Amino acid sequence: MNYTWKIVGLVKKNEPDHPNTVVNVRWQKIGTDSANNVGYFEGATPFVLDPSANNFIAYEDLTEETLLSWVHPVVTGRYEQHVNERIQFMIDQELLEAGVVEETELPWSS
Repeated sequence: MNYTWKIVGLVKKNEPDHPNTVVNVRWQKIGTDSANNVGYFEGATPFVLDPSANNFIAYEDLTEETLLSWVHPVVTGRYEQHVNERIQFMIDQELLEAGVVEETELPWSS
């Protein structure tokens, strides 16, 4: 399975000394299997501003890579295993449903 990540949304808050502080990031982890079937998991990761930190990044200087570097340490261990399982489940469901034929009226009964 090949995985990619992307940021799909942000929540900002205006703090007294830090306008436009990102307090929540919505993200997706997308899995593509060897047959190019795709599934994804969407999550949200909250953040708390540490006023004593000297590494504050202004909103206009944020990049997707920076935000993902904040998310990745949170999505580890059992949580990441759950995320990956949900991606696989989505792919499996789509494959199952692709073969389902919808029941319809008989052609001679209309």
